[in-house]
This record gives sequence, structure tokens and C-alpha cells, in this order.
Amino acid sequence: MIHPRNFLPILAFLILSVPLAAQVADGSQPGRDDIVIPPEKANPVVVPFFDEPPVIDGRLDEDVWKRAATFKDFIQTEPGDLIPPSKETIAYMGYDSKNLYIAYFCFDEPDKIRATVAKRDAVGGEDYVGVFLDTFNDQRRAYILQFNPFGIQADGIKTVNDFQSDFSVDIVMESKGVIVENGWSVEVRIPFKSLRYEAGEGKMWGVDFWRRIDRLNREIDGWMPMKKGVNELVQLGRITGLTGIDTERTIEIVPSVTVSQSGRRIGDPDVPGLSLFDNGSVEADVGVSVKFQVTPNVTLDLAVNPDFAEVEADAPVVRANERFPIFFPEKRPFFLEGREIFNSPLQVVNTRNIADPDVAAKVTGKIGKNTFGVMTAVDRFPNTDTRAYVGVLRLKRDILENSSIGIFATQYNFGADRKNTLGGFDGKIYLDSRTFAEFQAVFTHTRGFFYNPENDTREFRSGNGVAYRQLFDYTGRNRGWSVEVSGRSKDYRADVGFTRRTNTHGGSFRWRLGTEPKPENTLIGITTRGSHGFSVDESGRLQGATLASVNTNFKFQNQLDINVSFGSSVEKIYEDEFGPIRSATKEGAFVGADHRGALQWYGEANIGKTFSKRFSVYAEAGFSQNALDLDFGASEVFPRVSPAYLQYLIDRQTDPTLEEPPLDPGKAFLLRYELGINLQPTDPWSINLSYNRQRLTRNDTDLVAFDSHLVSARTVYQFTRFTFARVRWDYDSVRRSLNGQMLFGWSPNPGTAFYVGYNDNLFYKGFNPFTGMFDDGLRRDGRSFFVRASYLFRKSF
Repeated sequence: MIHPRNFLPILAFLILSVPLAAQVADGSQPGRDDIVIPPEKANPVVVPFFDEPPVIDGRLDEDVWKRAATFKDFIQTEPGDLIPPSKETIAYMGYDSKNLYIAYFCFDEPDKIRATVAKRDAVGGEDYVGVFLDTFNDQRRAYILQFNPFGIQADGIKTVNDFQSDFSVDIVMESKGVIVENGWSVEVRIPFKSLRYEAGEGKMWGVDFWRRIDRLNREIDGWMPMKKGVNELVQLGRITGLTGIDTERTIEIVPSVTVSQSGRRIGDPDVPGLSLFDNGSVEADVGVSVKFQVTPNVTLDLAVNPDFAEVEADAPVVRANERFPIFFPEKRPFFLEGREIFNSPLQVVNTRNIADPDVAAKVTGKIGKNTFGVMTAVDRFPNTDTRAYVGVLRLKRDILENSSIGIFATQYNFGADRKNTLGGFDGKIYLDSRTFAEFQAVFTHTRGFFYNPENDTREFRSGNGVAYRQLFDYTGRNRGWSVEVSGRSKDYRADVGFTRRTNTHGGSFRWRLGTEPKPENTLIGITTRGSHGFSVDESGRLQGATLASVNTNFKFQNQLDINVSFGSSVEKIYEDEFGPIRSATKEGAFVGADHRGALQWYGEANIGKTFSKRFSVYAEAGFSQNALDLDFGASEVFPRVSPAYLQYLIDRQTDPTLEEPPLDPGKAFLLRYELGINLQPTDPWSINLSYNRQRLTRNDTDLVAFDSHLVSARTVYQFTRFTFARVRWDYDSVRRSLNGQMLFGWSPNPGTAFYVGYNDNLFYKGFNPFTGMFDDGLRRDGRSFFVRASYLFRKSF
């Protein structure tokens, strides 16, 4: 067995040498960390009060904009680094007692502007303008608002802890945009009651304005000169003067009605081996959600019998040969509001575990330096009277500059006996603008079922567990590195969260090296990333080791990106992870040796190219040598192909009473490739096509363990900014399933909506569990039809 101590010298060398080289290299390059910010950007900008509100029509032809605060002299930050922009941009801001007003004028050639009649939050692949609003001026959380040339909105939250912004949040605001002879302009009205904020005499907000020019290598020009490698929220400019705002308490009530019919295939009660389709009855569900703005910075949310029929289903993924759970992101509106408060590296809160709540409530907000969130829900399970009771508490306090510490607590009670309690602490400490240390530790107590491989039983007992993660990160302009240590004990359970694996502990080292970007060159820049690490179980057995994993990105002119990756790793598995431990009187989970291992190699390459706003393509191909086939059998279409199982098929011909043998994992060759095509035939019509193939072939039998073809076709027609039709079909060759979703929707604002939807679940020549044979053609296993209507009632007082 390869002991983990053999990897420690290598890891120690990397930890000691590469970070030093990275920092030396970063300090020796012609950096721009010492840039002098001009006074008009370094000093707070006073936002004027508008006596008369502008008409939101996208045209900046009213005198009121002449009195607005002006933000100009933008500078290019992507792909160039603090160089002059290709096009001029000017932003404007003003306010009155109820609304904040923002406007942009973007100089450009009208026939080259990229803009479509997109759905909300879908403007990232075209030209747009944006703004950060740090409404507490704490450099930790900001609204991110974006608008394309037609004024279509994208809105979300950016936090200092997350690299990506979260665009699942929707706020009520009004925006319009127009294309004119020398460019395009946008006007925006944001009600203060749509925001969480602090305002008044002497209060300041963090702010930055920027513009994306998609055709020019996705150029970004911003008002503030942003240093690469430093989080944007700590580099924002400041605005002040927001006094005289009417303090309002706002209540939003959204009643909803859903009428639906769901059918499914069932066994024929009169003829064994046959089936029939039960259309089901027409059902009506009434629900209501309430949002009450207790203060401008504290919000109460309540949902009774919420319905999320219109939420698009998860994209299909390859599940064959998968031993651990797969994470799917939250999409339901109620749970998206304020979710950044509950996010953490160990994922101790995953609201997808609240499947179908009868009632849910939460209070979120920030008072001074204290951020808090409390959530509770009563979850129901289909066709049972059992309820799960869920509770979550999150507290976080700002300390030092841009740093924070906090605590988590969750409770999950299922039925009378099953309980899970979690508590812990976390923090993120910035040592300087480029270096931080992050930590989290949680402890759990569970009363529930635990599998015991010694006697092959699920025992109901109590168990205590711990999970931890520590990260030290340095991010330079073109260099960076991080060291991480993390683990979860054997009895760790987080029933409110997401846990991919327990009984695992390890460390990793990651690094990044990049060239100085050259926006005018054919090859703009090269960035290489690498990682190394290992993991062991609590017995000290090696589970895996990444000897080397290296990815290099080549960024070319005209939105062409090429990535090349290669690496080597060690993987080891043990039979007690899959089932019983062998003894003198019983078989173990594996045939033959009680463990398996492999030295693996992989390589892959992908290319992405945007030809125009009408057409872009993505392609990827890769392989993995000595990937482990776990011998699960992917489906009836792809049964087990291990030597032990093939011998069983031969022996069963003479002895039909034989039972299937234990698992016989073995080395295999994995080939995969993927193709994605995005089409925009007209401004309101988009088409997305994707194809993903993965083929796993055993080395010892030369037989295919599975050959997965995932084909997806998705099209959206946006009749207006608020009215759309969406059709999506997914095919999975492993199960030979064909799933369709059709939806017509009208949503003029967050809360008011009307949806008509139809979902279909089909199998083409798939395995029929009722006959025990494969069908000759199509079989419908389920379908549903629904109509959902909701309306936003909003009152301020």
C-alpha cells in the first residue's frame, strides 16, 4: 500500500518553494499595485437630489440628468490591465425620496452592438453595463446589477467570499434601453424599498460602474481602476449624500394558485406483467408567500404551501459508475433570497434537502457589523404523514478590515426518533488585499441509522462527527497559490447540508502562473493552473493522491479560448466502503482481493469560440487511463461486465439458483467528448444544443461497462421582455429515457407571473419493469400538466 507519508515530502517542497517563487515573480513584474487614483475617484462622490424624477424611457434627453453625478474616464481592466478603453462610457446617478436613478451612455457603432431580447439574468453573453452597490459600505456584500442595450436586467449578489456572483436574486426595479446613432443608452429606477441598505447623514455606499463590449474580446471598462487578483468589493469607489430618503416598511404578499394533473404508469391490477397509464386527478394547490421589510436592513420571508412548478429541471448528468452523491444547485425563488448568508465551504446548509415544504420562514439582515439569518421549515414527504422539521441559525460579525467570524447551527428532526444537530464556527481573515486565511469547523450529533460493514447491517444508534477546512490563499496579479487541509469524520452527518463523502481527510496545494496580457497580440495571454494533494481515511489508508494536475488556457483574439489539461493520480478503494467485510463465514463486498488500486493518467483539450452574437461553439475531448469500473452495472442496457460476473452468467446456465457474485472492480479506459452549440437566429429566439458522450471499457474483459450519450436541446423564444416560451428535450442512452419540458410564461416583475407547462417522461426501447423485457418502441412512464398564476401585492407604510 502506498502510504500517505510518502507524499508529504513532495507536498512540503511544493508548499515551501512554489509560493515563494510566485511571490517573487509577482513582485518582479511591472505591476500596477501602486497606481494613483485621481481625486475625483478617490474622494466620495456626492449624489444630488432630484426634484423631478426622470421618465424611464432609455433616452437621456431630460434636463434632470444634467444635474446628476457624473462618472467618466473609464479604464480597461479586461483583457488589458489598466489601459485606455476602446470606447467611451459615461454613467450618471441621482435620487429622490423613494428611488435611486442610474443612467449610462455608451459610445459605439450601432451596427456592431451585440444585444438580444433576452430573458432576465441572461445578458452575460452580449454587451451590457453594470454597477456594484455596496449599500452598507462594508466591502463584504454588494448588489450587482446589469443591463443590456434594450434595458433587460440581470441582478444578483456579489460577496467577498465568492468568486462568482449569484444571479438568483431578483429585485423590483424599472429599466429601459435604446440604441441611437452614436451608441446606446440605459435608464434605471431602483426603489429604495427594493434594497437592503444604510443611509443618512455621513453614510456612504461603495460603488463602481463598468461596461462589457462583447465583440472586443469581452472587454471590460470600469470607472474604478481595479487591480487584478484583488476582490472588487475592496476596491469600490464611494458615494454619499443619500439623505432625506423616506423610511418605509414594505410588505409584499404573493398569493398563488396551481392547477395540475400528473399521470404515471402503474401495473395492471387485472393482468400481471402488463401495465396501464393512470392519468391521475386534477388537483388545485393554493399557496402564499409574504415578504416584510421590518427595517431597510432586516427582512422577514414566509411561505405557506409554496409551489415551484415553473422551475426548470436539473440538466442531465452521467450517473453511471458514480459512488457519491451529485450536487445540484438551488433554483427555487424562496430559498434563493439571502442564501449568501448561509453559504459556507463545508456546505452545511443545502436547501435542496427541504423537498416539499408545508411552511417555511426566515429572517435575514444586517445590523451594524452583525449579519444574521434564521430559517425554519416543515417538510412533507409524498404519500406519507411523516414530517421533517428543519431549523438553521447563522450569525456573522465583521472584524478587522474586510474580515469576519461567525457561527452555524442546524437541526433536522425526522419522525419521532431520527435527529441531527450541527454546530460550528467559521471565519475569513485578510492579512492584506491579496492574502487571506479561511477556516471552518463543525460538530454533529446524530440519532439515526449507520451502516456497519462488520455485520452488514444498518444500526440505529447515536454518532458524533466533525468536519473541518482550513485554507491559506495568495492571489497575485498573474500568480497565485493556496494550501488547503480538510476532512470529515466517519460519523459526520449534516442532514440539512450536502456531504459528498465522509471518513476522509487530506490536503492539497494549488498554484497559478500567467503571462502579462497583451490585448493587441493574436495570443492575448496564457494562464497555467496546477494542483497536488492526497486524502486518507481514519485508519491511515490512502484513498487517493493527485500527483499532478495541470491546466493551461490560451486566450486568443476574437473570443477564441483553448484549454489543455493533463495529470496523474492514484486511486484506491476498499471493500468496507461498498459493503460487508469478509470473514470465515461470509463473503465480503469484493471478489478476490479486499481492495483495488490504480495509477491513473488523464488528458483533455477543449476549445470555445464565439463567432458573433448569433453563433458560438464549444468542444471538448478527453481520456482517462486506468479509471476504475466499480462494477455496479449502469442499467439493464449496460449490465456488469467484470470477469466475476461473466463467469456467473456461464455458471448460471447449469445452476439457475446461483446468486450474483460480489463486486469485482477493475481498471478501465474512459473516453469522453462533448459538443455545445449556441444559436441566436433572431434577437428574441435562442437555441442551445449539447451532446456529451462517455464510454468506459474494462481492461481485463475488453467489454463496455457503459456508453453514455446525453443529448439536450433547449430553445427559448422571448416574445417580449416579460413573455416567453421554452421547450427542452433531454435524451439519456444509459436508461434510454427521453424527457421533455414545455413552458409558456409571463412575468412582468418578481412575484407576478402566469405559467402554463407540460412535462413528459418517455422511454425509447427501454427496459420495462412490468414485463421484464425491453420495449419495441416508445413508452410513456409519466407526464404532468399545470397552470400557475401569482400576483404581487406591494404596500409601503
